[in-house]
Amino acid sequence: MKVGIVVPYSWSYWGGVVEHAEEQAAALRELGMETKLIIGHDPPGRLSRLLHPRAGRVDVPPGYVLPVGRSVITPANHSLANIVLSPSAVPRIARLVARERFDLLHVHEPLTPAIGVAALAYADSPVVATFHASGRSRWRKLGVLSWGFLLDRLDVRIAVSEPARETANGYSPGDYRVIPNGVRLPEHVQPDSRADNVLFIGRHEARKGLATLLRAWPRIRAETGARLRVIGADPLAVRLLLARTRIDEDGVDLLGFLPAERLDAELASAKLLVAPSLRSESFGMVITRAFASATPVVASDIEGYRDVVTDETGVLVPPGEAEALADAAVGLLTEESRREQLAVAARLRVELEYDWRRIAGRLAATYAEAGVRALDPEPVTTEHALPTPFESDVRTCEIVRRVR
Repeated sequence: MKVGIVVPYSWSYWGGVVEHAEEQAAALRELGMETKLIIGHDPPGRLSRLLHPRAGRVDVPPGYVLPVGRSVITPANHSLANIVLSPSAVPRIARLVARERFDLLHVHEPLTPAIGVAALAYADSPVVATFHASGRSRWRKLGVLSWGFLLDRLDVRIAVSEPARETANGYSPGDYRVIPNGVRLPEHVQPDSRADNVLFIGRHEARKGLATLLRAWPRIRAETGARLRVIGADPLAVRLLLARTRIDEDGVDLLGFLPAERLDAELASAKLLVAPSLRSESFGMVITRAFASATPVVASDIEGYRDVVTDETGVLVPPGEAEALADAAVGLLTEESRREQLAVAARLRVELEYDWRRIAGRLAATYAEAGVRALDPEPVTTEHALPTPFESDVRTCEIVRRVR
């Protein structure tokens, strides 16, 4: 089976949907499917530096990536997205669809021009779509009025969470399957023997709540001696924020964008992830990625996060309240046995619910609903037993027994 995975953003710049699509492609390949990623690409050079304020990936896209044009920064969902709006992308997608002869197209954010809309217009196979966004969007009404009729071409609709389903159903009513974002499971991670590091992972955008965390940081630093590792946000922008709010940079490491291997290493060695977003989060991929590394989370009590973070895996705090955030972070950093207990439960939660092997099996079953025979024999589903390498580790089993 050959699946075309369509993403309206740029492969060159890190983001949740891009990461999701790459991991989806890899997980489906492990099930025996051929996958191609149709997406934007901004090669390194002067033009990309002019169009984009932050640095992107400088390596060459892998062979399964089919670039269809450059992106531009566009305000969307209280964020700045790298969306391909070039008209030249439309004929490129038409040619790709005709040449590649996909058995199925899986389109992410199908209402987004130009890639998502063009894929719907030229699809000559069954189409599955995943809706990621939640909350209000000023441009969505225009999109529905202009090309919303193309959503009638969808054979199956997926939402990554209940908030995302409610948002999508509001402008495109239909039957939605809720299939969450998946996560890779690093092997042999240990919940104990961690460095006194607290991580923030995200772009420097107001809705991500970094300013709230920085207001809480002096107290967290003073009471625990921990270091804050800021990943994903532009270091210069964070320094300007620190200067504007007159917060000391003591104990703050600004790492910028990190490739997947280094990000995994940071998560596996940190004691805590803080996700202080204020709004407009449909799921929280950084949270499940932390859980996969047995790293508990302090997160804002907002839609999209509260379905992922439970009392057994982390602490939810009111959004925007720095003192409450500091209370939760200091509590976990100074109570090691409780922190380890949350870490073990967090890892087991993702093994049972968010492992990409399970999610890929659910997608394969969904493709069958769309009229495409995905695999023979039957793919892995959530009902099948999967190995849990985390619990097979001897030291981890000792901790599991202790905290249970």
